[in-house]
Amino acid sequence: MDTITLTPAALRRLHGAAVAVPVRPTVLALRGSGAIQCLQGLLTNDVEKPGAGSAVYGALLTPKGAIIADAWALRLADRVLLVADPGAAVPLTDLLKRSIPPRLARVEDESGRQAGALLLGPEAAEKLPGLPAPGHVSEAGGLVLVRAPAGAPFEALLLGDAALVEAALAASGLPRGDDADREAARILAGWPRLGAEIGERTLVQEVRFDEIGGVSYTKGCYTGQETVARLHFRGHTNRALRGLLWDGHPTLDGATLSTEERPEAGTITSLLALPDRLLGLALVRREVEPGSTVTAGGVPATVVALPFHLPAFLSSAAG
Repeated sequence: MDTITLTPAALRRLHGAAVAVPVRPTVLALRGSGAIQCLQGLLTNDVEKPGAGSAVYGALLTPKGAIIADAWALRLADRVLLVADPGAAVPLTDLLKRSIPPRLARVEDESGRQAGALLLGPEAAEKLPGLPAPGHVSEAGGLVLVRAPAGAPFEALLLGDAALVEAALAASGLPRGDDADREAARILAGWPRLGAEIGERTLVQEVRFDEIGGVSYTKGCYTGQETVARLHFRGHTNRALRGLLWDGHPTLDGATLSTEERPEAGTITSLLALPDRLLGLALVRREVEPGSTVTAGGVPATVVALPFHLPAFLSSAAG
């Protein structure tokens, strides 16, 4: 597990300015008369109700309710795009081709043809004209423009031919960021990532899908729904995604969390070093509430609710 380091300048930029980070996500296109219907039976969120031009976040699950991959579903005029982490390409493609009858919709991998850029920071939307309303997607001049809903770890997403994306970014005047900026924004937002917070047996309620708007409890049936609904209406998960806070930059001995009552209370999944403190995401036992003190990586840490509140850390960026 690597530690992402955020400089004072980068911290100020994420709080009060903007930055563009080039990305190469998995992009799968669903075309055909049954594309919406088929995706509605696979995604945890509602694709039908928001209508054309919507951008919704959700997950695709195993029959037992474990997350295969998380993704954004973008409803465009002639297709639906599923945009996901690069590591999701194989499992997502296999799932869609196994689950969707070709007579209803065809699945095409457009990842190789689609460059992308994530816009981070509160001023990002002002730098790029033509963005749709939050939670929506539009297409113009060969570019797909996505405006994220409140709480997402980015302000906007651009997809399209590499030259078109580069021209749009050059015209915006946005400075370029890197993977550290992207990961920092994600961790601060308390947003899970495939391969970090999301593993082979992760359930949606364990990684904040309720809080970040990634699951609908009013739509029709979908694969894995029985487990999701049972936990929501009749039970609870045994662990939850929380934040961790250390003063300074301690050297951690491992990723295990412990309390006096529980020697194995959870696991650290992501780390972010700010100028004067260390933050982390962790999957912890549900009884370890925010405000608790845990031994995290062999060092005491405070458990905090997510998302992290960036203004509270701005003293780190002074000067």
